[in-house]
Amino acid sequence: MSLISQAADYLIYRAKSFKLHGVHSPFVFNLYHQVILHDGAFYAYPRVEAVREDLLANGKTIEVTDFGAGSKTINYKSRKVSDIARTSLKPAKYSQLLFRLVNHFQPKYVFELGTSLGITTAYLAEAARKAQIYTFEGCPTIASIAKANFDYLQLRNITQVTGNLDETLQQQLSQIPQLDFAFFDGNHRYGPTMRYFEQCLAKAHEGSVFVIDDIYWSSEMKRAWQEIKNHPQVGQTIDLYFVGLVFFRKTQPKEHFTLYY
Repeated sequence: MSLISQAADYLIYRAKSFKLHGVHSPFVFNLYHQVILHDGAFYAYPRVEAVREDLLANGKTIEVTDFGAGSKTINYKSRKVSDIARTSLKPAKYSQLLFRLVNHFQPKYVFELGTSLGITTAYLAEAARKAQIYTFEGCPTIASIAKANFDYLQLRNITQVTGNLDETLQQQLSQIPQLDFAFFDGNHRYGPTMRYFEQCLAKAHEGSVFVIDDIYWSSEMKRAWQEIKNHPQVGQTIDLYFVGLVFFRKTQPKEHFTLYY
C-alpha cells in the first residue's frame, strides 16, 4: 500500500472523526473520556519504556522466522534487534492505550497474537497482574528476547506460545474457559486475520474486548476491518485509525464510532 494511499486514508479518518462532544453512547463517552484520552502517568510506563530504550540500542543481529505479512521496511531474515524494535514495536502512545484498556476492564484471560520483543505484552501483564496473559510469537529467537524482558520486569503472569499461529491458536483457545481481551497483531493479511478473529470469537462473551492492530495497514486489513465491523456478533466498534476496538455488548445498539486520537 503506497504512502499516498495511507495519507489519503488518514485524511478521510480525520474528516470523519470527532471528539468527545459528538459521542452519544454513555459507554463509549465514558471510555473515550476516562480511558482512551487519559493522559496521566501510570507506574508501569517508565518501567516498560526503559526496556524499549534498551532494545532500540541493541545492535545484536539475529535470524528471524516470519509467518505473517512481514515488515514493510525490513524484508531480510538477519536483522538487528534495534531495527526490529524501531520498525515493529507499537509506539508508546498505543502500547499505553492497551495498558489503560486492560487496566480499565480487568480481564482474566488475555490473548496477544504477535509478541514481537514483548513491549505490548509487558504493558498487558502490568495492567492486570492477576490475569493470565497468553502471547503468541512465530519466531523462537524473538520469543527468547521477549522472555528475557519479562524476566527482567518480573512479570510472572505471561505464558508464551511459540510457533505458527495456524497451529497454536486453536489449541490454546481450547484450554481456556473464555476470552476476555484479545490484541490481534499476528498477521496483516485478510485471510489469517479473519480466521483468527472467528476462532477467538468462539470464546468471546458480551464483556469481551478485541483490539485489531493496523486496520489501515493495507487493502487487505481495510477489508478485514470492514468485515469485522459488519459481523453479526459484533456490537460496537471504535476506529482510532491505527487500531480498532471491538465490543460485543448486546445492551446497546450496533454502532460504529470514528474517534479522534
